[in-house]
Amino acid sequence: MKHIVKVTSLLVALSALWISLLQLSVIPESHIWLLPIYLIVSLGCYGLLMVGIGLITFPTCPHEAALLQLDINEAKGFLEEKGVDFSS
Repeated sequence: MKHIVKVTSLLVALSALWISLLQLSVIPESHIWLLPIYLIVSLGCYGLLMVGIGLITFPTCPHEAALLQLDINEAKGFLEEKGVDFSS
């Protein structure tokens, strides 16, 4: 619930800034109407950057890998009991 409040307050602040820029005419009107598009593109770039950083700094977990290997061996044993062939 707290995340929704943060996002909503951010959207309200950005909307207020956008409307105030429209009212004050500090920036040419042709550029102000493009601000929402710039915002969406910026958020998309930020999202891609965060995904890239997450992939680059992906932690290795040797303990979890060992547990996963045990689960795989257990599943293979169970399936062999049921008659599934893994000789390929």
